[in-house]
Amino acid sequence: MSTNSGSTPRRRHRSAFACQLCRQRKVRCSLSVTGVPCAGCAQDRQQCIVDPKRRDIIPLNRAQVAQNSRQSPSAQRESAPNGNDIVKTSSPAAFGRTEDTIISQQTQIPSPWNSQTSEKGSLSRDDVLEEERHGLEIADAALGQPQRVGQRPFYTGHGLGPTSALDICRPEKSLSRHLLLPSGVSTTVSDEDRQYLRQKKVYNLPGQETCNSLVRAYFHHVHPIIPVIEADVLLNYHTAGRLHEYNLLLLWCVFFVATNFVSPEIYELEGYASRKEMKAAMYSRANCMYNNGGERDQIVLLQASLLMGFWHSEVDEHTQPWYWTGIAVSLCQMLGLHRDPDSSKYNSFISDRQRHLWRRLWWTCFSRDRWLSLTLGRPLRIDLKDCDVPMPTPDDLLSDVEHIPQFTSSSYLPSNLPRLANYWITYVELSRLLGAVLIMNYQTQRPTPTLSQVEDLEAEIMSCKLPNQYEPGLTRTALFYCYHLDLHYQALLITFYRPFGTAIPEGLDPLFQENWNYRMSLRADAAASRTNFIIESIAQDGLLEFAGPMTPPLLVPAMQMHLLRCKNAGPLPRRLRLNKLYTCMIVLGELQRTYTVASIYRAIFAKAIHQIFPNFTTSTLLARSIGDFTADFDDGGGGGTAGGDGGTEMTDAPNPTATATANAAGAGATTTIPMGEELEFNTETADEFINMLMDDEASIFHFWDMNQTIENFPYTGGVV
Repeated sequence: MSTNSGSTPRRRHRSAFACQLCRQRKVRCSLSVTGVPCAGCAQDRQQCIVDPKRRDIIPLNRAQVAQNSRQSPSAQRESAPNGNDIVKTSSPAAFGRTEDTIISQQTQIPSPWNSQTSEKGSLSRDDVLEEERHGLEIADAALGQPQRVGQRPFYTGHGLGPTSALDICRPEKSLSRHLLLPSGVSTTVSDEDRQYLRQKKVYNLPGQETCNSLVRAYFHHVHPIIPVIEADVLLNYHTAGRLHEYNLLLLWCVFFVATNFVSPEIYELEGYASRKEMKAAMYSRANCMYNNGGERDQIVLLQASLLMGFWHSEVDEHTQPWYWTGIAVSLCQMLGLHRDPDSSKYNSFISDRQRHLWRRLWWTCFSRDRWLSLTLGRPLRIDLKDCDVPMPTPDDLLSDVEHIPQFTSSSYLPSNLPRLANYWITYVELSRLLGAVLIMNYQTQRPTPTLSQVEDLEAEIMSCKLPNQYEPGLTRTALFYCYHLDLHYQALLITFYRPFGTAIPEGLDPLFQENWNYRMSLRADAAASRTNFIIESIAQDGLLEFAGPMTPPLLVPAMQMHLLRCKNAGPLPRRLRLNKLYTCMIVLGELQRTYTVASIYRAIFAKAIHQIFPNFTTSTLLARSIGDFTADFDDGGGGGTAGGDGGTEMTDAPNPTATATANAAGAGATTTIPMGEELEFNTETADEFINMLMDDEASIFHFWDMNQTIENFPYTGGVV
């Protein structure tokens, strides 16, 4: 019987063309496609030995098969000494090379489908075999019998995933759901993308002094609350003078978020006119690398997405954090980070270092999901009923810094990082409680909560233990984070109590409803007043320069309460509330120098105030920023400002006067706003405007219930 032309090369490919190691393993060898070394030997870093009798028909150099083969990333590594191939791995250092050391080595590998030398049908067969091999690798890893060392996380899914067929075959043994597979085939960067990256100056790192300042700022002001980077890896590259070899995508993300906290001298040194301009440039390069850099490591993409979720630009991009956090949530769930890898049995293939990193990534993603849902009025993406990851511990954050040399640690890390690690645990717990509040009070399809449910959640919230901001020996960084946690807590309280100013839970005796609503409303007011006290303490202690992109949204729940009371209270309480509202407006005026979102909030509230008090024009309100509004009250001392042009780089020195200045602030301190008795109050117009801003979602861009008249009790403006 005759044999067609396509069958012979397929048989020869699977039998004769194989190295000794692949023959011993009885696995498919890629010699006919890749040359020496084969993909398997290159992946395992083994010597690829070929039968001498077959050397005359096997291409021994990858350059011979560059036009008709696909190369694995490991095979590319083997040919790197010739300087003709791109080096690409999944480690953080993989893509981090300067232009002169990377671009010159990149070679565009033509698609094998364009090959004129391959026999008809052989490539299609190779593709099918490669796909089947991938399936076998998944099955082998799930059965605990991996043929090659794995590095790439893979989650099989729970119950209904692709490996559930193996559960049927081995019901007596619980299979792991979190696997480590061999690294997949890497893609190169096209000439067009390389040219674009070059034009975007992605390969041009800032000067040494700027890099030092940015790395230090990241670890002092970002890492304690968003611990997504492996600290020791970044610092090892930086202190060794090899920062250009670190992953460029992650590096630009770190620089982007750290720019918020560098001194004016730094951005001026780099030729930028403002901090916002430098931040936009850093974000542009990070975004360019994300979309055009060819990054395939999903952990790296997850880390980058979480950091890029702090980008706010023009008004039409104020939801960018929601976009990037959505990508991060999807990556987390694709990788299975929402599930405990040791839920059924201890997974020996997952290292403790990976466990620590995965927990940090997951709970950071979870926390961002909760607070952005409050900020933007979007539905929660994560349902804790689908998750069983243990709550984080301080060791999760500290595990990758314990072996950093003392000199490096003292130069770049906060001196009290263990204390800040405990603060992060408190922040995650507050995020969990916020999710419970949003589910109870703000989900679209929600049942009316029972009195027992409300009381249980309230008791859980009240049991939270915040750090003592008057503890002796706190550094400025630690003191700010104490205040910042308190701001989160007060925003949580307002979000919980405010709906119950009018809403009635099931099971509440009608005789007590009026008094119960009144008490709930007073507690929301107390949290709003406490927010003013905290923000005034931050300003008086000169800590406003430590404020991050998460700070402006934390003021909005309190500002909404103040605005609501301006609408419903009597003349004197209305004036007091307007004073408190203006205090927050002044602080937002400071923060808007660095954070665009602060400008958006100020404009919204200025318009709302104008609707209630028509003789206060919007333009006048917005003009009263830090420069001219406080001129009558400024004695020339000046506290720290967020992004002020005259500031200096934030330090971590002790703050011995913090207690005295904080006590001097007083819970009832307000900024006096000149208001005559002729002040007009337009309730009808205010209702029309506020109705336009209403929404059933929990959003700081909507004044949820401000159009509701408090009819059940006469409100006099008091707090408890």
